[in-house]
Amino acid sequence: MNEALQVMPPKLVVALDVPDPVRAAALVERLAPLGVLFKVGYEAFYGYGDAIREALAAHGAEYALDLKLHDIPRTVHAAVRSVVKPGVRLLTVHALGGAQMLDAAVDAANERAAELGIKAPDVYAVTILTSIGSEDLGELGLIGGPGENATRLAALARDARCAGVVCSVREVADLRSFFGSEFGTFCPGIRPAGTAHGDQKRAATPREAREAGAGFAVVGRPIVDDADPVSAARAILSELEG
Repeated sequence: MNEALQVMPPKLVVALDVPDPVRAAALVERLAPLGVLFKVGYEAFYGYGDAIREALAAHGAEYALDLKLHDIPRTVHAAVRSVVKPGVRLLTVHALGGAQMLDAAVDAANERAAELGIKAPDVYAVTILTSIGSEDLGELGLIGGPGENATRLAALARDARCAGVVCSVREVADLRSFFGSEFGTFCPGIRPAGTAHGDQKRAATPREAREAGAGFAVVGRPIVDDADPVSAARAILSELEG
């Protein structure tokens, strides 16, 4: 088998990036039966966090808490402890926060989950945002291209016991080659062929995510803004499953 492929197709993650809690709850109700994972980001968490957690719990839906935490280790440790709850399958922090911060996040997730008697959520470290292109890295003081930087940050995350990284599909094959298929990849910027990329500079199609061996394929607007989000999600699931 080609090493770039994996046996399991990517898990579809639906980003609940909508301003209205009623609309978000309706999306959960309609899409939860498909077995997708939901992503709760800034807009939902800060705008109506309690309401979206209740909607997810009502349908037994797990979610990724995408807060991209980035602060001193003690602050991140405290933040992770406060957000670990039943239903949180995965949470994100910034790899650029450094090894001690990543360690603190993993420790906090494990500690709080043990206190609650639940499975600890996986901690994924954000490498290079998919809205950042090669031309932007120099302004940030980063040397090399997105792939090189993603690999360096992924090594830091792996050594800090993170379960995987947030990266573009374009980096997945190299990361799998370096770190193996057990090290997870959570890939935003997934867009069906022919749809607008918006602010995503390193986007990919569902088919490309599958062929690269991505672990999670994150789709937002192509599903949540569609007049028939269930049909849109089914079409993407079909492409992810090949």
